[in-house]
Amino acid sequence: MALKKTTFLQDIGWRIEAVFYDLFVAVIRSLPVDTASDLGGWLLKTFGPLTSVQKTVRRNLDIAFPDQDEAWKRNIVTAQWENLGRTFAEFPIMDRIRISNGRVEVVGGERLEALEQANAPVVFISGHFANWEIMPSTIVDYKVPCLMTYRAANNPYVDQRIKDGRFRYGVRLFAPKGGDGAKDLLLAMGRGESVALMNDQKFNKGVPTPFFDSVVYTAPGPTRLAMRFGTVLQPMSVERTHKARFRVIVHPAIEVDNTGNRGTDIETTVCKVSKFVEDCVLKRPEEWFWAHKRWPKETYKVQTDQN
Repeated sequence: MALKKTTFLQDIGWRIEAVFYDLFVAVIRSLPVDTASDLGGWLLKTFGPLTSVQKTVRRNLDIAFPDQDEAWKRNIVTAQWENLGRTFAEFPIMDRIRISNGRVEVVGGERLEALEQANAPVVFISGHFANWEIMPSTIVDYKVPCLMTYRAANNPYVDQRIKDGRFRYGVRLFAPKGGDGAKDLLLAMGRGESVALMNDQKFNKGVPTPFFDSVVYTAPGPTRLAMRFGTVLQPMSVERTHKARFRVIVHPAIEVDNTGNRGTDIETTVCKVSKFVEDCVLKRPEEWFWAHKRWPKETYKVQTDQN
């Protein structure tokens, strides 16, 4: 494993963290699937609100749903912590949460079947809905060749364990985010492989797009890829149906606008992506990843000044 140059003490700290990660995985894998999910849900539902992230969660909800009452927001806050805890606990056992054992149902699976038969690349997009690891596992189960992107963990030992965990449920191809990852994505699509990216996170140099009556900045990368290779954006979403059971929805493809004005076409297509994410969040707000700062600093400042 190639490691960045680091200090002896930092390396020791990373190794200790990796040991605790191994213990966590060992405990989770010793439990029945739903019990492991329940444990994760209980832990974050209990302790998540005590962390500094609670403030971010609540501010995001205040921005997105200014007209909802206090009781509704408290319920969503609690439910999103539980969902997030379940998701973290389910990661080490993703190989046990599959279509084959009835824990994942797929709506629109014929679209994935057509992609597997067509042997032509698309750009899969999704957001951090329910357990977002279900998206790549479903693509794998339908045997669609696809390069998955991920954000590498700071701890290289834990990062390797995360990749090994994904390998257990069938994901073989990885492209870390960043410059090298972008090159990998281009090469993959040039070979006829699809790529999969999350497109719901803040991207400071992104395209300004409407999102819950505010403006956010959204990465244009997926749209640029689809435009470059003359293909479509293939949105997918994940819903939690009960404990560690899920529904995957393969939505109709999003066509890249093609008016001849490349800059405008990118902007309008990215707006379609943002609208897709917003629709999914509106449908099941308790299952989105509210624990990140999706809006620009100015929006948070205005929201703070108004309170």
